[in-house]
Amino acid sequence: MAAALNGVVFSMVLALLALSAPLAVVAGDPDILTDYIVPLFAIPGNITGAFFTYTGLRAAVTSPAPANFTVTKASMAEFPALNGQSVSFAALSYPPGSVNPTHTHPRASELLLVVDGALSVGFVDTAGKLFTQDLATGDMFVFPKGTVHWQFNQGNQPAKAISAFGSAAAGLVSVPVTVFGTAIDDVVLAKSFKTDVDTVRKLKAALTPTKKP
Repeated sequence: MAAALNGVVFSMVLALLALSAPLAVVAGDPDILTDYIVPLFAIPGNITGAFFTYTGLRAAVTSPAPANFTVTKASMAEFPALNGQSVSFAALSYPPGSVNPTHTHPRASELLLVVDGALSVGFVDTAGKLFTQDLATGDMFVFPKGTVHWQFNQGNQPAKAISAFGSAAAGLVSVPVTVFGTAIDDVVLAKSFKTDVDTVRKLKAALTPTKKP
């Protein structure tokens, strides 16, 4: 009887682990127990509609395309009212021939809407399968959470897009900068990419972020 009971308990534990594993993989922003989170610098009674308003994307949406690819974010860092709301935005501008290099968002999926021009986009899933698509104005494309993805304006006209994220702080991991713009050992990178140290050092020189004074 005891053995049978232990078997049942063991089976239940395995079932709970199986159910909880996928939840851990897709975990996102934690739920909050209030309508919104008042920042430390604010007095709750003084909160007005201005706190829930952000105007930082106006120029990005209305101005002509810049000379280089640019991203203007509206995340929790720029817009404190997003704290706890599990959503954020970004406005992206692509001059002709520009690319948003391969990157990932570890805490959110991304839903991109092309609002002007055309873009070629793609991502690679965890099985190594490549998905690509050419988008026109008004088209949407979703990049699953954590996947390596990019956007490319291969036309001769500027393009603009708006991206929505399922997190107030989606995070950004740039693949080129993370691999070659950090202090990973040259030999490790050369062996990893089956090339030589001189090639690695050239890539590092081009991709290492400029240190701020």
